[in-house]
Amino acid sequence: MGKRYRKDLEKVDGEKTYTLDEALGVIEGFGKPKFDESVDIAVRLGVDSKQSDQVVRGSINLPHGVGKKVRVAVFAKGEKAEEARAAGADVVGAEDLAEKVLSGSVDFDKTIATPDLMIVVGKLGKVLGPKGMMPNPKLGTVTQDVAKAVKEVKAGKVEFRTDKASIVHASVGKRSFGKEKLRDNIQTLMEAIVKAKPATAKGTYIVGVSLSATMSPGVRVESQWGGSESAA
Repeated sequence: MGKRYRKDLEKVDGEKTYTLDEALGVIEGFGKPKFDESVDIAVRLGVDSKQSDQVVRGSINLPHGVGKKVRVAVFAKGEKAEEARAAGADVVGAEDLAEKVLSGSVDFDKTIATPDLMIVVGKLGKVLGPKGMMPNPKLGTVTQDVAKAVKEVKAGKVEFRTDKASIVHASVGKRSFGKEKLRDNIQTLMEAIVKAKPATAKGTYIVGVSLSATMSPGVRVESQWGGSESAA
């Protein structure tokens, strides 16, 4: 545990659950490293993610993006490949791109594919799956409108999904964004998580929320969002 981390830890009341504004203020008061830290959120949900009908997942366009350049790969051919390139895709290909991925060359952060290319992308599940990078029609990353999908991802569209511990982890921006932009992004993401609540989820839905910066301790945040209790 570094000196700066220990100093930051002293600024957090471990017994307190902060309002969102208070939590953002605490993070704002942490020491600053030489780089612009990401601000991340962890949301523990009252679901059983081992049950397929209780997996919470979705995607949302954050109003202020996440503050980092996202490299996008698109699996497409012909006219759709050209549309992807024109929209700003970093890597475009089909079988040739699949071969590169299988050889270990994954120099991108997000993957988009046209429906006809999913037969090719499907073979990459063991590589892309564990990285959370498999295209999915429910997330808008399997689509004929590749130009729109590329622009959305580049603009700050984020995907979220519960892990094995029923926690959603996501980046909500950079410390340099300031409280207002971070608040906007967090509110937008939390509303999407609440909207994605499975019909089979019972009891408390939002169990706990915490915020942290890349090199900082976590700060517990009280739930101020609808959906913390399931409907009767």
